[in-house]
Amino acid sequence: MIAVIVVGAAGRMGCRLVSLIKESANLTLAGAVEVHGHPAIGRDAGEIAGAGYVGIPITNDLSSLIERGEVVIDFSSPEATLTHLRIATQHRRAMVIGTTGFSPAQRNELTSLASLIPCVWSPNMSVGINLICKVIADMAQILGDEYDIEVIEAHHRFKKDAPSGTALRIAEVLAKAMNRNLDQIGVYTRKGMIGERSKEEIGIQTIRAGDIVGDHTVLFGGMGERIEVTHRASSRDTFARGALRAAAWVTTQPPGLYDMGDVLGLR
Repeated sequence: MIAVIVVGAAGRMGCRLVSLIKESANLTLAGAVEVHGHPAIGRDAGEIAGAGYVGIPITNDLSSLIERGEVVIDFSSPEATLTHLRIATQHRRAMVIGTTGFSPAQRNELTSLASLIPCVWSPNMSVGINLICKVIADMAQILGDEYDIEVIEAHHRFKKDAPSGTALRIAEVLAKAMNRNLDQIGVYTRKGMIGERSKEEIGIQTIRAGDIVGDHTVLFGGMGERIEVTHRASSRDTFARGALRAAAWVTTQPPGLYDMGDVLGLR
C-alpha cells in the first residue's frame, strides 16, 4: 500500500481524493492537511469528505506528519504549494501537484525544487485532456497558418485564476507546435476596434459561470470550415483518479519533474 498525504483535504478536490483513496486497493490515506484556521482542522478527513470515518484528523502542519507518507498530493494555492514542496524536498518525499495560477517566478521556483524529488506537476490530471494535448499539436502542424486557432475554457464561478492552467497548457502546446512564442502572440481579451486578426495569434477566452466543472475547446478556423476539439469534465473524479494514478506512478521514479504525459506514456 502506498501511503498518501492529501493537502487541501477539505476542498472540493481534496474530498474526492480522500473518498477515492478509501476505496483504493493500493493506496492508503496517511495524512490530511488544510490551511491554518480552516474549520475542518481537527475533524476526521473521511467524515469531512462524506466517506465515513477513516481515523485521519485534518491538521494544518504538513511537517508534523510528512514522515508517515510516501507521496503528497497538493491541490491548493501557489504560495501554499511552494511551501509544501519545500517541505517535501527536505524530507525526500514524492509529490503530485495539480495547483494552477503560478506566476513566472513561482514556476521557476517550482521547477527548481521539483528536480530534487520525484514530482508530477500537471494543470489537468485527466486522461482525455492529456491525450488532446498530444493530438492537437499534430493537427496544428498539419493545418498550418491558414487556420486560426482559438482556445475557449469554461469553469465554475468559484475558480480564482484565469485563464485556467489547462487552457494555458493547451495554448503552449499549440504555440510550440507552430514555432510561435505564446508571450508574444497570445490574445486574452478582445474589445472595441481591434483591427483584423493576425494569422499568428492564438486566442484564449475565458467563461466563468455556475458549477461548470471544466470545459475546454480548441477551435481551428479555416475559410469554409472549422474543426473543434472539445473536452468536457462532468465530475471532479476524472481529475482525482488521474492524480491518484500519478501518485502510484511517481513513487517508483527517480528525482525529476514529470507531467501526466509521462504518467500516461504519451511521450
